[in-house]
Amino acid sequence: MAELLQFIFSGLTVGAVYALVALGFTIIYNASDVVNFAQGEFVMLGGMATVFLAAAGLPLPLAAIAAVVITVAVGLGLYLFAIKPARGASAVTLIIITIGASIALRGAAQIVFDKQFHRLPSFSGDDPIHILGATILPQSLWVIGGAGVILAALWWFFRVTLTGKAVLATAANRLAASLVGIDTRFVVGLSFALSAGIGAIAGILVAPITLTSYEVGTMLALKGFAAAMLGGMGNPIGAVAGGLLIGLLEAFGAGYLSSTYKDAFAFVVILLVLFVMPGGLFGARSVERV
Repeated sequence: MAELLQFIFSGLTVGAVYALVALGFTIIYNASDVVNFAQGEFVMLGGMATVFLAAAGLPLPLAAIAAVVITVAVGLGLYLFAIKPARGASAVTLIIITIGASIALRGAAQIVFDKQFHRLPSFSGDDPIHILGATILPQSLWVIGGAGVILAALWWFFRVTLTGKAVLATAANRLAASLVGIDTRFVVGLSFALSAGIGAIAGILVAPITLTSYEVGTMLALKGFAAAMLGGMGNPIGAVAGGLLIGLLEAFGAGYLSSTYKDAFAFVVILLVLFVMPGGLFGARSVERV
């Protein structure tokens, strides 16, 4: 029982991070039809910027806020200088642009920061919490709780605020949204800012547990994409469910099979989804964009 519970705690922790990355994919995809493979670099920037700003003397909360602001600015820059000029391009072209942006951000991080691994101090100490024979770090609760708060905040934003409803309208039908006066270019820019901010927060929350470096974004982007595909690309609830499921799959696979192949499980999920259920667990069987 204790072993099973331990795997569940581990899976939910990493799964919450994958869920946040998948949410970033979903927000941008819904607003612009772009699959942003630079999403993992937003996670990297959040963690690395916080580490170096804190090392420069800023209190950790201020360093984290500044890192989120910096990452949001980078996300807006990606939209303004890379995605917006290429509007009307094919989906493959836009994907290649985001992959190029990911490589560029990773290279810039090597220059601005360094190539070493770094760790943030835990927000609530490192003493583990014992539950029914299993242990969970306080920072894991920050990660899981933070993912829950972000999901609730997004639900409120999209369902209550006029700006959020404008995003939903643009996702449903961009032409119709523009005809009723919604600035769809602003909405798409906002989606990049939101996804960058969510990615940065994920990077800050997980850095005390998994460490961070300039190259962590690549694997996170792939696993976040797998989570979004598993849940159904474009479905926020599906993104969260997909992230948690992949996290649990990794934890159980590493615990009961072999940790050597832990990173392979996400890619197996992508292949299975593409072959068996292309719409994902919560996606429609077919999607027609107009």
